[in-house]
Amino acid sequence: MASHMRTDCSLWYNISHRHGTRSTYVSCDLLVSPNTTQITRSRWHVPTQTLGTLLAVVGYFLGHKHKGRQFTHNVHASFAPYLNFLLFGQVVLGAYLRLHLERGILGKIRPWLVTAHGIIGKAFPVASWVQMIFGGITALGFCRDDHLGQCLAHFIMGSAFIGYGIVLTLLLLVGQGWIRRTGRSQEFFDSIVIAAWGCVNTFTEHRWGGPWVHNDLQHTSMGIVWWCAGLVGIWLSRKRDGRPKRNIIPGIVILLTGFAMSAHPQALMLSTMVHTAFGYTLMLAGASRIVEISFVLRDRGSVSQDGSDPNSWQYLPCFVS
Repeated sequence: MASHMRTDCSLWYNISHRHGTRSTYVSCDLLVSPNTTQITRSRWHVPTQTLGTLLAVVGYFLGHKHKGRQFTHNVHASFAPYLNFLLFGQVVLGAYLRLHLERGILGKIRPWLVTAHGIIGKAFPVASWVQMIFGGITALGFCRDDHLGQCLAHFIMGSAFIGYGIVLTLLLLVGQGWIRRTGRSQEFFDSIVIAAWGCVNTFTEHRWGGPWVHNDLQHTSMGIVWWCAGLVGIWLSRKRDGRPKRNIIPGIVILLTGFAMSAHPQALMLSTMVHTAFGYTLMLAGASRIVEISFVLRDRGSVSQDGSDPNSWQYLPCFVS
């Protein structure tokens, strides 16, 4: 638990500083990275990564030198060393690659280091988001004791849909070429994730050995719907000759999930209203995805030949997912 001392200016500055660094500079660094889908090389990659690293170092000391509230052992503090290790490894790899040492054994290991540098760079936004969530949990002092399971379920589900919207946006703007090179439709990958997620939800939403309650039944039922629909979506993602085929199964799953979410009863009126608003938003996301595939794209991969000029409607499913 946290002490009852006030949150002083240093701690507030640390919170806003680290949030800005992790949510803005890390994401910008990923977008200008030369490893991002191998589309382009940006001169802003090194300056952006250097600035983000310096700000992260400053934020680290601010988080330990403040004189306000003090916190006991918590998940935010436990996860910090792993995040710092990722940052240190990214900086070392970036500095080494910047030297362009390509002779002898150094040239042979360089491709492996480039791959490692790209993997860490792409994992950093996810790890940073998790650490920001942990920071909010620690500052507010919830998700303890019997509430841990509820917190995990809600934060994982919410984060998953936020991540899904981000991935949809990236695929729309810079990923069309990659999708064509895989020889699969976008719904193939969506359906794999849906099926896997449904399998996990089917067997983890109920505490086995305990009594069944209505929320357990709803969550488990939605898990079954997800993995069944995911398998159908995988099957429909190819034509008989093996070529990729668009389908609306992921959109239907999102729409049904939103409908179930909007009718999900809660103990508090505030929680019920939040679930209702979230459910309506998911229903809009699913419906807009169906319209996109069926009427805007007409089962094609993209509007333009190279996928570089998306239709304005295609932004809607990304932003409301």
